[in-house]
Amino acid sequence: MTLLGIILMIVAGLVLFLLELLVIPGITIAGVGALILMAVSVYLAFSLFGATTGTIVLLCVLVSMGVVLAFTFRSKTWRRVSLHTQLNSKANDVTGHGITPGNEGISITRLGPVGMVQIGDHRVEGHSEGPFIDQQSKIVVTRVEPSYVVVKLKPE
Repeated sequence: MTLLGIILMIVAGLVLFLLELLVIPGITIAGVGALILMAVSVYLAFSLFGATTGTIVLLCVLVSMGVVLAFTFRSKTWRRVSLHTQLNSKANDVTGHGITPGNEGISITRLGPVGMVQIGDHRVEGHSEGPFIDQQSKIVVTRVEPSYVVVKLKPE
């Protein structure tokens, strides 16, 4: 193994280390692979080229890992890789449809215990207050929540 091979192993270890930090968080194969590549490269430098070259390689590995850590933990780095999209939408707002307790409708899907109901011209999410309600059953609204209505089976 030449010194060029050891340098290539160190570079591959740094790439895996960067992948571990930026792309695959946690302790994964990339992190373990980076650790193994770095350790083997330092070991080979000591065993093949002696203590002086081994120490230089060890210091280079430690400094390069410190530079990679410093680079990734700067705030500008995270701003470049983070998503800047803002969500301006809201969940279905049932309160704006004019639905009130006591309104009658029909279940579009089976409410077991959640499904879709039609109240007037509006299709909204409905939660069954009691037992499951079959499809195409007549229902009565008992409570209106911001994103759904609570219904019960209409008594015959």
